[in-house]
Amino acid sequence: MNDVIYPRSPRETMAGWIYLPRYIDKIRLHLAGKLHPDYQPNFGNGFDGLWLNAAGVTHEQMIEVVQNSITDGDVCDWVRQNLEASPAAKAAHRDAMLNRPAPDDSAGQERLQQRKVESGLAGRDDVKTFVDMIDADEKRS
Repeated sequence: MNDVIYPRSPRETMAGWIYLPRYIDKIRLHLAGKLHPDYQPNFGNGFDGLWLNAAGVTHEQMIEVVQNSITDGDVCDWVRQNLEASPAAKAAHRDAMLNRPAPDDSAGQERLQQRKVESGLAGRDDVKTFVDMIDADEKRS
C-alpha cells in the first residue's frame, strides 16, 4: 500500500477499549477524504464491526461523534459517558480481537494464510493472527 496514512495499531486502547483509537483514525481519514481505498471495503465492518457490536453503538453514531469532536480526548469522554461495558466485556472483546482467528477456526486460518501471501508476508511465522497481520502489513513489526 503506497501513499497510505496508516491508522494506529489495532492493539492501541482508549477508555479500556482495544481497537478504538484505530477506528477513530479511520473515521477521521474518511471524513478528510484520505482513507485509502484498501481500507474502504471494511470501513464499519470487519474489525470495525466487531468493536461496534461489542460497544453497542452504530457506525453512523461513531462517525457523528468523531465528526463533532476536536480531539481524541473528546471522543474518549463521549465513550466513557455513553457506552456501558463491564471490564469483563472489554477483556472478552480484547481477547477475541487479539486471538482472531482461533487456532481451531480452519476457514479463518486459511484466510489469514491467503492474506499473508497477498501481502508478501508468507514467510513470517510470527504472524499468527489478523492483528499481527495488520501490524506487519503496516510496517509496525
